[in-house]
Amino acid sequence: MSISAETKAITPPDIRLRKGQAPLVCLTAYTTPVARFIDPHCDVVLVGDSVGMVLHGLPSTLGVTLDMMILHGKAVRRGLKRALMVVDMPFGSYEEGPGQAFRNAARVMAETGCAAIKIEGGEAMAQTIHFLAARGVPVMAHVGLTPQAVNTFGGYRVQGRGEDGERIRRDAQAVAQAGAFSVVLEKVPEPLARWITEEVAVPTIGIGASPACDGQILVVDDMLGLFGDFRPKFVKRYAALGQIAEAAVAAYAQDVRERHFPAAEHVFGDAPKTVKGGEAA
Repeated sequence: MSISAETKAITPPDIRLRKGQAPLVCLTAYTTPVARFIDPHCDVVLVGDSVGMVLHGLPSTLGVTLDMMILHGKAVRRGLKRALMVVDMPFGSYEEGPGQAFRNAARVMAETGCAAIKIEGGEAMAQTIHFLAARGVPVMAHVGLTPQAVNTFGGYRVQGRGEDGERIRRDAQAVAQAGAFSVVLEKVPEPLARWITEEVAVPTIGIGASPACDGQILVVDDMLGLFGDFRPKFVKRYAALGQIAEAAVAAYAQDVRERHFPAAEHVFGDAPKTVKGGEAA
């Protein structure tokens, strides 16, 4: 698919109207080059706080700052023409209350040019979501496994098993009724995700959820196979770029050590002239 100068950018209302329609295609991005090559194929590009783990080597998303999200948001914005850009609000930037959330969300939108932000949490965040939506800040909600609450959950565990499913169901209903234009369902049992998708009035976007969701999202580095030793059950790898990159680096290293690189075609200029005394001119 090619993108013309007249291409209309996707908006939050466009996403909301996709409820029950063709599935939404969503991926993360953290850099301009990646944003450019996924833009023609995606409906939503999320600048996720997963950037802390994927690009910065942090053990969780908890160490990600607002400045980090803005930096990567600016980079992704330069690479998009079509897809809706959503930026994650990092841990500690919105939980204090609606006022804090609005100030930080307004800063993110103004400095990155994103069209929406994403916040984690269900019923506890409903008031904040309503406050933001009423003031012109489109919100993508996120329930189920919310990585910023990893310490509360005791790890990256499936949420909503058995009777706990009612909690996730209430969370999804609360954020939709509060004004979120869509809701991410992460790492919840498939029947529960299917049930929630049928119940809520806004699109659901699954990650480790159900094919019945209104859309799907993955971390782009996981989908491309850039990490050989990390493969969650819910990730389908469409390439093995990590192996390809490692093989390329090994070949480069061998060429350098054996003086096969650089070859004649990789260098510039004529041979130096010699002058009296054998010195180069």
